[in-house]
Amino acid sequence: MSAHSADDVKKHLKLYIGVFVALLVGTLLTVWAWTWHFESVAVTIGLAMFIATIKAFLVAGYFMHLMSEKKTIYAVLLTTVFFFVGMMFLVVWSRGEMPRGTVYLEDRVPATAVKH
Repeated sequence: MSAHSADDVKKHLKLYIGVFVALLVGTLLTVWAWTWHFESVAVTIGLAMFIATIKAFLVAGYFMHLMSEKKTIYAVLLTTVFFFVGMMFLVVWSRGEMPRGTVYLEDRVPATAVKH
């Protein structure tokens, strides 16, 4: 016989449907936020990352069952977050430092535009 009663299943089903609806609202909010125009790109990116973080928490916490896991899982998760933030910091920090001789496609002058 199953260890779960019908009431337990209904309770979990309501929770999963609630998380699903929250993810739908988050997706609609993300699409709607695309139309907002802020003064700073940092505000736009920060808002997008905030919405994405909430949605990732819902997926990882409820659908991947991390809300009920042991401390080891949280330690691995925090280590991953630490290295991800570190890599993003390094990418942003080195943004203006390209190797010598790097040529961007926008900076190239077409051969037909050169006057002799």
